[in-house]
Amino acid sequence: MRTHLLFIAALGGTALGLFASLPLARGDAKGATIGVDEIKEGMKGYGLTVFHGVVPEKFDVEVIGVLHNFRSGQDLVLVKTPHPRLNITRNVQGMSGSPIYLDGRLAGAYSYSLRQFMVEPVAGFTPIAPMLSELHRPIPAGFWPLQGGPLPSQPLAAQPKRADLDGPTRWDGPINGYDVVEHGKQVASRMGVTTDSARGIVPVATPLLVAGLGERSLAMLRGAFEPLGLDPQAGGGGQAPPSADDPQHFVDGGSLGVQLSRGDISMMGLGTVTHVEGTRLCGFGHPMMNAGDSALPAALGRVMWIYASDQHSFKVGEATRTLGALVNDRQSAVVVDETKTAPVFPIRVEVKGVQGAPRTIWNVEVAEERFMSGSLAASVYGGVLEATVSDHRDITWSMKSRVKIRGHAPIDVDDFGLAIGGMPEAGEWFQSRVISAIGSALNNPWENVHVEGIESVLTVDYARELLRLRGVDVLDPVVDAGEKARFLLHLLPFSGAEVTRTIEITMPHELAGKEVEVEIVPGYEVTPEAAAPENLDQVLANASRQNLDPKSVVAQFKVPMEGVTFQGHVAPRLPSFALDALRPATSDVSPESYLSFARSVTPMDRFMEGRDKVKVKVRAVMR
Repeated sequence: MRTHLLFIAALGGTALGLFASLPLARGDAKGATIGVDEIKEGMKGYGLTVFHGVVPEKFDVEVIGVLHNFRSGQDLVLVKTPHPRLNITRNVQGMSGSPIYLDGRLAGAYSYSLRQFMVEPVAGFTPIAPMLSELHRPIPAGFWPLQGGPLPSQPLAAQPKRADLDGPTRWDGPINGYDVVEHGKQVASRMGVTTDSARGIVPVATPLLVAGLGERSLAMLRGAFEPLGLDPQAGGGGQAPPSADDPQHFVDGGSLGVQLSRGDISMMGLGTVTHVEGTRLCGFGHPMMNAGDSALPAALGRVMWIYASDQHSFKVGEATRTLGALVNDRQSAVVVDETKTAPVFPIRVEVKGVQGAPRTIWNVEVAEERFMSGSLAASVYGGVLEATVSDHRDITWSMKSRVKIRGHAPIDVDDFGLAIGGMPEAGEWFQSRVISAIGSALNNPWENVHVEGIESVLTVDYARELLRLRGVDVLDPVVDAGEKARFLLHLLPFSGAEVTRTIEITMPHELAGKEVEVEIVPGYEVTPEAAAPENLDQVLANASRQNLDPKSVVAQFKVPMEGVTFQGHVAPRLPSFALDALRPATSDVSPESYLSFARSVTPMDRFMEGRDKVKVKVRAVMR
């Protein structure tokens, strides 16, 4: 077995040059591959896959028949796969890409099965011809995530739109209104049907093996990634200790991992290599996410076991070595290039305030991709909180994060939350400000972006730092224009006596003679006005000031004058003649007006819950 292993490992290197071009069989000449037109019912052959460890093993196959044009321009070959283990497991997630050989020639890749409840070992395999076409497809010139390039020094609104913004993972929405949940829905709709609606013969789902996440965070991850054809499940995905038996290169029939994150929380899609040519290989026999040109870290894998299930059996295992990048993700195959390096960025989370926490420092590397990075990072933060805080107690938490973007000043983002009687919801992180900041940066239309890293400090306090607004007394029901109106807030803590707090706000002269409705609201519910960004620096600046101080109370009211935003600036109140002067007669580029508010922000030592409205009459001052 040792000799066999060394032989396979050698094939992953220069020896594979002997098979650098696999011609399809034509006529009487037998090439290294067999075409669909030569495949007949009853033909027997074998496949290669890893059942345990790192060494591919054979399993028998027998052709049932050919489904022509099963996919657009692509046939599907149905085969029986009798084998002591497959007779029990039937179809197996993680076997996708296992090469199938008929008449001693490469025929294709194990790749399709029934969606659920298989009762016999039958599979469909993708013919090798379309897979080789994808293997030989070049990486587009200037493809940013893999090839990099200079960043514009001063990005402008007039700059051409980034070429990489098209494609199935693009964000269609306001750049500073980035929402990773909505982004996921957009991506899923472009990818096709969800796994819940799939019927009949479908691609064998790619198991996304997850290590380091609790059940609640894992459920959150499933909601984000299942519509993309991935099946997140606790089944490894971490980094195995090195072994002398580990291969140094990918081999036909060997395990192929795609590492979406690695470190204290790991997520790895697992499949099988179909065919290696030099430093490139194709695998899976179906898309991982059908994302086209891609840049995700690849890894050699080690299989520990195949879990048998009435619905879908799956391989469990870990990565043994990071190697190369997934560069192509298409209908018939994924393609990996060992010479490429995919971009990743580190997330470091320090936990404070939890005595006896199993880990106070978390380090994770996350794949950099304009959709997936947000979901992956949200899962990481949710996993940290779930592992750290599992008590059935009131919890108030806050997190300060510094996001570093290459070529730009770091931005600081605050997140916070309150959980009454138990652990915070893991899904809150999908709506967090740090995730919105990452998504806004990666999806900006002006610059190619590299996230250099995120450093976060998560502080947990076992207390219900919350005051409920019970009512508001107007201390000054009538005030002179230009003077301050005062309000007494009645606030109820979780336990103890009522708390009162006086706040005030100035009534402007332009409201003289009017009755003003004043709103009392928590600071975290108020979004300050911001100009539509015209370059990445403005995107980042807006991301760092999305809300007022969360532990504050705001008194606000509408003012009769409009505000405008233009070229990154905000003018809160302008008279109508000034607005007319700013609107150009010969251009459609003009300031955007908005309904203006007067606000007064009063810091608090706790979060406030609830809101109220009161009225104040503004008296004209006699001159």
